[in-house]
Amino acid sequence: MKRVLKCFPGGKFKALTMSYDDGRIADRRLVEIFNKYGIKGTFNINSGLLGTSYRLSTDEIRELYKGHEVAIHTLTHPTLTRCPNEQIVYEILEDRKNLEEILGYTVRGLSYPNGSYNNTIKELLPQLGIEYARVVESSESFALPEDFYQWQPTCHHKINLMNLAENFNALYKKQYLYLMYVWGHSYEFDNDNNWELIEGFCKYIGGKDDIWYATNIEIVDYLKALNNLRFSAACNFVYNPSAISVWLSIDDEIVEIKGGNQVRLF
Repeated sequence: MKRVLKCFPGGKFKALTMSYDDGRIADRRLVEIFNKYGIKGTFNINSGLLGTSYRLSTDEIRELYKGHEVAIHTLTHPTLTRCPNEQIVYEILEDRKNLEEILGYTVRGLSYPNGSYNNTIKELLPQLGIEYARVVESSESFALPEDFYQWQPTCHHKINLMNLAENFNALYKKQYLYLMYVWGHSYEFDNDNNWELIEGFCKYIGGKDDIWYATNIEIVDYLKALNNLRFSAACNFVYNPSAISVWLSIDDEIVEIKGGNQVRLF
């Protein structure tokens, strides 16, 4: 039997994603930096606070975040573990409905406001159309998430960012799939007067041939499609029931499995 390994798009084995909260006006500068270096991010928005002090307006977010992902951060940013279930449902669904009306696409991700969550909240999320939720506790690792509803980032941008970036860039062994996930708030760069940190990071890590640059939901969708492949018992052919393409390595030969297709591997 040949060796069959799952890959990121194009046969890559590393991925980078970013996640920034609150929809503050400093996102304008951050998005500009991301776009300059080909970095893709997820921006978590409180739609009930749009247009208030230091926050983006409703009218600009559709155009600003084009090419990136907008996700839920709840309507008004409460500490969810202190809220009754009815309020949790309201905060999430109203935020989702508002954002979908503005953006014109389904919004399926969440970052927990104030990093507050518990098992009860996690169990509610699939029923509300939420497919992943980011926490604030950093792993300082490049592992794929074991629980999409308790998705740990690699680091906040204030914590060892460039050292982790260098370690990530140096990875060359393809036994695993690796993910670097950075989170924060764009206004922190104003507060700390260190925009050169994120500019330097993006310049250093952008444009790499072995890295897939993706939003949070793109990673969720891709990994679900990858894990939904239907292999024959001998692994010599495979059926992809998903709509999107996925990639496999067959004895180091990269093969694309298009959505809805069955492919002979060897």
